[in-house]
Amino acid sequence: MEFSNRLKDLPTQFFASLVQKVAKAIKEGRDVINLGQGNPDQPTPDHIIKALQQAAENPKNHKYSPFNGTHKFKKATADFYKREYNVEIDPDTEVAVLFGAKIGLVELPLTLMNEGDLMLLPDPGYPDYLSGVSLANVEYDTMPLLKENQFLPDYQSLTEDQKKKAKLLYLNYPNNPTGATATKEFFQETVELAGRYDIGIVHDFAYGAIGFNGQKPPSFLQVDGAKEVGIELYTMSKTYNMAGWRVGFAVGNSKIVEAINLLQDHLFVSLFPAVQEASAIALLDDQTCVTELVELYEGRRDTLIKECHRIGWDVEAPRGSFFAWLPVPEGYSSKEFSDLLLDKADVAVAPGNGFGEYGEGYIRVGLLVDEERLREAVQRIEKLGIF
Repeated sequence: MEFSNRLKDLPTQFFASLVQKVAKAIKEGRDVINLGQGNPDQPTPDHIIKALQQAAENPKNHKYSPFNGTHKFKKATADFYKREYNVEIDPDTEVAVLFGAKIGLVELPLTLMNEGDLMLLPDPGYPDYLSGVSLANVEYDTMPLLKENQFLPDYQSLTEDQKKKAKLLYLNYPNNPTGATATKEFFQETVELAGRYDIGIVHDFAYGAIGFNGQKPPSFLQVDGAKEVGIELYTMSKTYNMAGWRVGFAVGNSKIVEAINLLQDHLFVSLFPAVQEASAIALLDDQTCVTELVELYEGRRDTLIKECHRIGWDVEAPRGSFFAWLPVPEGYSSKEFSDLLLDKADVAVAPGNGFGEYGEGYIRVGLLVDEERLREAVQRIEKLGIF
């Protein structure tokens, strides 16, 4: 039995080879400090777990969920956006429930594009954006994210032809992998571009809660006119350490939400209602757990950056997300330096070229181990005598 051409044409999973290398090293008995992953290391807060337990005991939740999700969860997302961003969301027409934000990111080209249509994607960017490109058989061009432009795309560098042909444009701030954040002024520029050229905007807000130095990352939907041109995807994975729960949502433009719901009608019967109920509690209950989580990541960030500076590594602190984007030393490619760190220091990082052409020259480090292990990782790198 042969795989379909659609499956054969899927991009190779970037993280698969990294996972295999790390697993091999650990199997050999090596003490690997794994900074290459993007999997939150903290447990889901107790009150959310208890909410799931109680909801799971209710026989009402053992039936099929409404195809488009429960009203309680969708109303909670609307209340969350009003409280956090002062954005009005209609829970009935402007919310789509997702099996994690990744599902929405991969589905969207299937819902809004035809074969051969053009997408604009950030480079470096989340590798799974390309899965949607492949499944929908669409074209894509990349928008370089450069240090000199604060890792924001420069719309002036897009050609007139690109702007006229583009049907969807993806953004992601706070950014994976660079840790950069966006401004409302940049989002306003994005809305103006989208309105002028009829481009749908998709803002991947996965790390929306994680901003440092007292700065709260803005929502794309806070900008006037944003709902007319696009949507924002939010996940419970990062804000509430619910990565394994596979729950997220898209909010914003009602036609895009309708398109997502229509496709999902043919693929899913929505999430287990008890998971939706617990997710509603997470969004609406006391948010101390979120504040404490951001403080934890900021402490880890500060420790990593301080240690890097101590050994002479010229790095910049990320403004958001739980990643740091560190330049590789002169004379190494991203892959060469990443391989060296794993082979000689038992420190695993993600090579920047895995996130796109413009990721070359960097590595991505996850702030997903405790401060002591971060210090130890830099101390191991120091012993290589590179810096």
